[in-house]
Amino acid sequence: QNGTVDIECGSTTNNATRQKDVSFALTTYVEEVRIAVKANSGINSLAQLNGKTVATTTGTTSVQLLRKHERATNVNFNEVFGKDHADSFLMLESGRADAFVMDGQILAGNIATSKNPADFKIVGETISVEPIAIMLRKDDAAFKKLADDTIRDMAKSGELQKLYDKWFMQPIPPKNTKVGLPLSEATKAAWANPNDKPLEEYLKK
Repeated sequence: QNGTVDIECGSTTNNATRQKDVSFALTTYVEEVRIAVKANSGINSLAQLNGKTVATTTGTTSVQLLRKHERATNVNFNEVFGKDHADSFLMLESGRADAFVMDGQILAGNIATSKNPADFKIVGETISVEPIAIMLRKDDAAFKKLADDTIRDMAKSGELQKLYDKWFMQPIPPKNTKVGLPLSEATKAAWANPNDKPLEEYLKK
C-alpha cells in the first residue's frame, strides 16, 4: 500500500475485502479444500465422516467450510485441532483423527513427505474453492495490465501447465519428493477463461 513492494507472489486469496485496498492479477491457481484419509479407511465422501474425528489446523477455516457444505447436513463429527499442518497430519497418521480437512496442496504435500505416502489418499467432494492470485498495488492500471497479459500469454502458450507439471507432478530435488496433485478442473477453467473474480464470485456457483 505504501509502495515498498510492487508485487506479492504467494498464496493469497483474492476476495472482495482485500480488493478494497489492493488489486489482483488474473487468477493463477484455484485452491480446493479437500479431505485426506488413510487409504484403508473406507471413507470416500463427506457423508462418511459421520461419527468420525476430523482434524484441522488451528486458525484455519476448513472445518467451518465443511460444516457449511450442503452434503455435510446431518453429518456429525468431532473436531481436533493441530497447532500447525504437520501436527494435524500427525493426528491422521497416528489414528487420533480419521480425516484431515485442509487445502488440497497442503494435504498432498504432507502425504508426499510422509513415511508411506501410499497409506493415504485425498477423497470426497470439493468442500470449497479459493482463487489464488498475485497481489498488486491498487489503481496502477498499467502494471496490472502487464501482469495480466503475462499470465494470459503463459496460460495460452502452455507455460503455466508446464510449470504446474514440474512442481506438482514431477519429483522435486533434492529429496525427489513428488506432490502428485493433479490440476483441478477449477484451475483449468481459470486458465481457459482468464479472470480476476474474487472468492465471492466463485462461491455463487
